[in-house]
Amino acid sequence: MSTIDVKQLTKKFNGQTVLHGIDLQVNAGEVVAIIGPSGSGKSTLLRLIVGLLKPDSGAIWIDGQEITRLKEEELNKIRLRMGMVFQYSALFDSMSVGENVAFGLTQHTNMSDSDIARVVRRKLRMVGLSGQENVMPNELSGGMKKRVSLARAIAIDPEIVLYDEPTAGLDPIMSNTIDRLIAGTKRIMGVTSVVVTHHMNSAFNIADRIAMIYDGRIVEIGTVE
Repeated sequence: MSTIDVKQLTKKFNGQTVLHGIDLQVNAGEVVAIIGPSGSGKSTLLRLIVGLLKPDSGAIWIDGQEITRLKEEELNKIRLRMGMVFQYSALFDSMSVGENVAFGLTQHTNMSDSDIARVVRRKLRMVGLSGQENVMPNELSGGMKKRVSLARAIAIDPEIVLYDEPTAGLDPIMSNTIDRLIAGTKRIMGVTSVVVTHHMNSAFNIADRIAMIYDGRIVEIGTVE
């Protein structure tokens, strides 16, 4: 199980400071929900943790390794221990559900086709989509796309999963389904999770602790209670 330690993280875009010296510790196996108004820097923080953006200053430690100054090749090794669920699912439209879930495995491992197919079957079963391997993304509802995105994120058996608005645009019943899947992923796989969400119900349902970002700063962090 992995830990995340963010220290004095600052990020600017076009001279505008989006994150002001963020400090955040996420313990191994913990779910931390990040809440706050739109434009407060929540999604930017996730993209920094996964290495899609570089900070202007500060440091990010994953399991005691500082990642912000790593070369792309070294960063890719760290990324293999991370899964990310994007706000709009970010599925490849030209690939089937099965190919989407298998993407990380085909790109970054030497697993045989039959082993990959077995993993894909197992992960789709975990998210309640057994037998959907050959369906195309444009045939799926929003909630099903989110579940495929989650299956893809956990296909590589990551130690960390980052979720960017996993229940955005979903009805309350499907939101509850996604919440249960996030909680189940933690329980079954022991992953460390950071969940950016606008939905307070989701935050209360899944989080061990909740951090509130306001104006680029974490203004409060504590247990759900």
